[in-house]
Amino acid sequence: MIGYEQALAICRNEPETAARMLVDLARELPGIMARQQQLEAENKHLRERVHVLEKQLAKNSRNSSQPPSSDGFKKPAPKSLRKNGQRKSGGQPGHAGHTLKRVDKPDHIEVHRVKACACCGRSLADQPAEGVEKRQVQDLPLLRLIVTEHQAETKTCRCGHLNKAVFPEGINAPVQYGEGIKATAVYLKTYQHLPYGRTCELLGDLFGCPMSEGTLATIIAQSYELAADPVETIKELIEHAAVAHFDETGSRVEGKLWWLHSASTKNATYYTIHRKRGLEAIDDIGILPDFTGRAIHDFWKPYFGYSCLHGLCNAHHLRELIFVHEQHHQDWADHMIACLLDIKDAVGQTKQTCDHLTEKQLQAFEARYQQILDEGYAQNPFAPLPPSAKKKRGRRKKSKPRNLLERLDNHRKEALAFMYDFTVPFDNNQAERDIRMMKVQQKISGMFRTEDGAKTFCRIRSYISTARKNAVGAMDALSRLFDGNPFVPAFDTS
Repeated sequence: MIGYEQALAICRNEPETAARMLVDLARELPGIMARQQQLEAENKHLRERVHVLEKQLAKNSRNSSQPPSSDGFKKPAPKSLRKNGQRKSGGQPGHAGHTLKRVDKPDHIEVHRVKACACCGRSLADQPAEGVEKRQVQDLPLLRLIVTEHQAETKTCRCGHLNKAVFPEGINAPVQYGEGIKATAVYLKTYQHLPYGRTCELLGDLFGCPMSEGTLATIIAQSYELAADPVETIKELIEHAAVAHFDETGSRVEGKLWWLHSASTKNATYYTIHRKRGLEAIDDIGILPDFTGRAIHDFWKPYFGYSCLHGLCNAHHLRELIFVHEQHHQDWADHMIACLLDIKDAVGQTKQTCDHLTEKQLQAFEARYQQILDEGYAQNPFAPLPPSAKKKRGRRKKSKPRNLLERLDNHRKEALAFMYDFTVPFDNNQAERDIRMMKVQQKISGMFRTEDGAKTFCRIRSYISTARKNAVGAMDALSRLFDGNPFVPAFDTS
């Protein structure tokens, strides 16, 4: 590079050389400027990409809708939104605690006698006991199959007719499995998520009942048919409920992406699987098209295509607000978190004595909610379009904070439905709890090998989940299913 003194000397002593250099520079200058603009544009584009990637990497299960399994080894530090309580964790003063309880009538009694004096050695075998100290051991019995043989007599009458006694209903084969072992097999495979091979192995090890995988598949297919009517009743119960929760999650069937849908209340659960996620699937399932209650969901837009009332999951809102506050450094998000939690606390306290907030409380919360939205809009204005910008068709691109703001504004009745109606929950945790065990199945098995297998699993889990919500154990419910007396939930619209 030529320095100032050297350039000055060239201009004084070699004016022709200086002129040629200026001409060459003028010729190359447009190209240099164009290259500079290109590099600046590339630099801007790369900075934007880095910014987007940083935002994506910053998302985790605490500040977005991503599942905890996506956090990998970099788990976010736990940070609960719950307020600290006044009591320490653990048992509280006066808590009685729980331990094994002595039974009044033990199955077996073993008497340990005193035969001789430990001091002098004199025999005490014939001396009656003055007292007894009791200790009980509770253990499992040795498990084995109980085989019941049914014998039907045959008798020939004097008229020559051969008469044969009738076997009880369900006794159809020379050797067959009973309801108990069938219920246990379905319980292990469908409820405890054991693979076919391990289920058969466990039945052999614990009960001395080695079962083939084909037989197990036949038993599960039988339970699928037996559960058809109870699960249809469950579906109708949810369809007529005042409040129902809806959610969906991806699931793989035959190596392809399908969608597992759930609809539930506090007393009922219905699962099904479909190739699609949106309106086509929801129409085929058939609950929402005729649903007249309030549907709680996480703002999946196809749900709004139905004319029922709606309620939005504020647990999702809280996670998104955390992201806006931590990654975009916008204080309105933190203020909105505090506002939603304060409303939740007020509703929880009022529920104990009344079924609604006072008009004064409602007006105060509504004003506070609007003030926070105004604060958010001030921090997220639309960037003015340059005069040279061409008009584009469709909606303008918005930032994530702006999208969240508009959702909380345009759907405030759905977001705050829990404040106006105490039967509406704060979040959609009911659906997320119900769908969680379906994700466990996916983690264990990876996918369903066939469509029939996926539908079978969904129906049986619908039946078991509903039974457990109504204080009926999974084994009891399955035993009743094979016994011809399936559990059917009471029709309740709550």
